[in-house]
Amino acid sequence: MSNQTTRRDFIKKSTLLAAGVSLGAGVFPASGKVLGANEKIRIGFIGVGNRGSQLLRLFMDNPDCEVAALCDVYEPYLLRNRDAVDPRYLKDLGGQIPRMGEQFPVKPALYKDWQKLIEDKSIDAVVIATPDHWHALQTIAAIKAGKDVYVEKPLTITIREGRKMVEAQAASKQVVAVGLNRRGNAVYQKLAKEIPAGKIGKVTVGRAFRVNDMFPDGIGRMSPEMPPKDFDWDSWLGPRAYRPYQYNIAPYKFRWWSDYSSQMGNWGVHFMDVIRWMMNERAPVAISAHGGKFAVNHDGDIADTMQVIYEFASGALVTFSIFEASGGGLFQQGEVELRGTKGTLTASESGYRITPNRPGQFQTWTTLMEAEELTRNDAMLADGSSGDSTATLVRNFLDCVKSRQTPLCPLEEGHRSTSFAHLGNIALATGEKLRWDPERELFTNSAKANELLHYEYRSQWKMFGL
Repeated sequence: MSNQTTRRDFIKKSTLLAAGVSLGAGVFPASGKVLGANEKIRIGFIGVGNRGSQLLRLFMDNPDCEVAALCDVYEPYLLRNRDAVDPRYLKDLGGQIPRMGEQFPVKPALYKDWQKLIEDKSIDAVVIATPDHWHALQTIAAIKAGKDVYVEKPLTITIREGRKMVEAQAASKQVVAVGLNRRGNAVYQKLAKEIPAGKIGKVTVGRAFRVNDMFPDGIGRMSPEMPPKDFDWDSWLGPRAYRPYQYNIAPYKFRWWSDYSSQMGNWGVHFMDVIRWMMNERAPVAISAHGGKFAVNHDGDIADTMQVIYEFASGALVTFSIFEASGGGLFQQGEVELRGTKGTLTASESGYRITPNRPGQFQTWTTLMEAEELTRNDAMLADGSSGDSTATLVRNFLDCVKSRQTPLCPLEEGHRSTSFAHLGNIALATGEKLRWDPERELFTNSAKANELLHYEYRSQWKMFGL
């Protein structure tokens, strides 16, 4: 057998041998090479700011992971030096600035250019935690370079990007996992099996919301200025049109700018993912949205008050609400609600409660099910899972790199859930009730809406057929 080997193959071999499969001297996953028995999965991290640093710590908690490389456009993040962070960032962003100061057993390579990291043949997998508008280009490039990928949510900034990512993976042998963390939660894993089986009857309504009162001035109003000298602003913009640096865009505050993200993407994707998972739905067939900037006086260009209604061919509605100009919860407990013909479920990562329905007019039944309540600890005891859902996704990804199995949140699922955010944003932008064809991923009643399925990249980033 050839001596030209790589780490990924031996990891594959180790897993198969543990299952009792003899492969002689090596294994042959996607690359066809072999790893040394004691070698670790070498991972490169693209984007090590707020979320990237959280993931970095979680990956480092796993002894079979080696942090091989880091990449960021902000030098203090790349160098892991909090003392060099702009004092304005530290003052205004607080907890969104990572603590840093990690102790790496082996010093990682440092890259300012993510393409150079992906070209590094010693790296087995990459973790992508850049702003949303970067995910597609970096994921597709990594797949084409033979890397496995863990990519943060929301998966994309447009629906077309998501489909192109799925197509790129389908043409490869790479493992790609999406960081929709509730997929790693024991409570939701249990419900995703039981609700489609009829636990609360036919589900006709799902609801979730995000409340974050940013009145009166949100992210503020500011003028363009020069970026910090150690912040590569042009690289941060990437495929998006050039604009001068503005302090209330990056880092972190890009979540309120539609060119780079949205709160539908930031929070809506989490809840839409877990609702459609529990309801066993893939995509809506009709979408309408209402709202706008009603009360928050800031530069952000997304709605501070918004409600989206998704209609499914199965005969169900899902609503998601964003309230960033008011406070207070909508449910007595939990973060999502499903209303079935037998009972109503409220759930979160901490547990769930099912309340039996009462008979309505002309009905003679007393109850169709018993009340039920479960805590996360109970669910964890039942299946032995971790209490940290993201840590579970990270561990699962590393296991899948070895086994070549499908991760808990595969790329198609991440794409479908992220599409809910884009569909809601497009419906609000057009002001139309939109009809959606889930197979062709096109609107059937609005040319204007179809124009918003993608945007034109800056010339240097027109690649991969996007």
